[in-house]
Amino acid sequence: MNEGLPDGWTIERVRSASQDPQAARLSLERLVVVEEHDLADYTLLHSDVILSFTGICLARAGGDWFMGEVDTDGSVICWASYGPDLGEAIRGL
Repeated sequence: MNEGLPDGWTIERVRSASQDPQAARLSLERLVVVEEHDLADYTLLHSDVILSFTGICLARAGGDWFMGEVDTDGSVICWASYGPDLGEAIRGL
């Protein structure tokens, strides 16, 4: 359950920091992309952790946390990077 989370982080800590008792890790078996401003296409992200919160998610790719949402087909569409710090990304939720 805590596999892949940054050092010192557990899913329980994620739930506490986000104040979302339903926060959970999602399977990596899904497409994860980020919308690029002024581009018609998406950029593929190679995420190593995806965290789901009520109505939103965070996906880590290339060391940064990207905020997005799970689409109806199960893919994750991100719109912004919140940097490498999970705590900061959670505060941005």
